[in-house]
Amino acid sequence: MMRLYHGSIEKVVKPEIRMSTRTLDYGIGFYTTTSEQQAEHWVLRKLGKQNHMGFVNIYGFDTDALDILNTKHFTAPDEEWLDFVMSNRMDKDFHHDYDIVYGPVANDRVYAAFSLYESGLFNKEQLILELRTYSLIDQLLFHTEESLKYLTYLETKEIFK
Repeated sequence: MMRLYHGSIEKVVKPEIRMSTRTLDYGIGFYTTTSEQQAEHWVLRKLGKQNHMGFVNIYGFDTDALDILNTKHFTAPDEEWLDFVMSNRMDKDFHHDYDIVYGPVANDRVYAAFSLYESGLFNKEQLILELRTYSLIDQLLFHTEESLKYLTYLETKEIFK
């Protein structure tokens, strides 16, 4: 059983697949990470003037799902990962059929490097070399209802601004 964390401005006892108004690294779904610190950081970024408290929701994940379901695992920010993330972020008609996608998270530093790539200042090889110098946190996307069956709610930790 693997512990996963989801930072939110709400307590999430029953995760669900929600449509997003913005493009995301791995597409729509329920995002988690193995890093509690990353989840806390995400909560603090999302807290606005009206919200002074958020939550880190903690789950147990049955890792047998990685062998049972249609899973894509990116081990590093390589060309395949870059193409996949850029397709999800730039092509509103792009869809994939993975139940679970697991790999590096594109944080603020990564987005800055992506901007250099999009503007033509970096080519793909330069971007990948740049990304490999970063210490990237992971993210695990539950993309389908079937994948959520392998996630068990454990507890919620309150985070205050």
